Amino acid sequence: MLVDDQELVRSGLRRILRRRDGFEIVAECADGADVPGTLAGLANDGDAGVDVVLMDLRMRQVDGITATQRLSDDPLSPPVLVLTTFDDDEMLSGALRAGAAGFLLKDSSADDLIRGVRAVAAGDSWLDPAVTGRVLHAYRGGVPTPVDSGVGEVLTPREVEVLRAMAIGRSNGEIAADLVISELTVKSHIGRIFTKLHLRDRPAAIVYAYDHGLVSPATP
Repeated sequence: MLVDDQELVRSGLRRILRRRDGFEIVAECADGADVPGTLAGLANDGDAGVDVVLMDLRMRQVDGITATQRLSDDPLSPPVLVLTTFDDDEMLSGALRAGAAGFLLKDSSADDLIRGVRAVAAGDSWLDPAVTGRVLHAYRGGVPTPVDSGVGEVLTPREVEVLRAMAIGRSNGEIAADLVISELTVKSHIGRIFTKLHLRDRPAAIVYAYDHGLVSPATP
């Protein structure tokens, strides 16, 4: 489901999230106020369910944070991926508090949008690395990030390098090029990082890196 008050934006999203790539746009809303009724209508009509709601933050009647909160109050509602033009740490952290599964800036690449939607549809989260550090800082109310000197006792130096690279948004291919290793080796390192740190996915690894001081929040 696409929720955005600009038809031009929704049209652009439709062009990226194409049926031939495994996506189907089953509903669109121009305001957060329309989301609950549209979801209910889909359920009553027996149409295809919604796996992900792509939610804009700023809309005229009901904003994305309020709409996300209303959805999160119902455990059967689909997960929300916030998509916004506004690099606003407080608004993005507010969306996380409201229950969003992640956030993505509208100037992100089409590939990142596709990866983000697929991740959230699979039950994971997606945090845009461009602003993750600052948003997490705002989310925690400005509490200083602790530095965990024990990370190096759990991970090898190379695994720490890979974790840091993931946290600043480097892809597996970029990490491989940076460290002069194969992409398969990068994937092996990431698998071991997940196992050693008991992490479920890449977004969880990004949060871990910021929480433990391996990466500092970016300054505006």
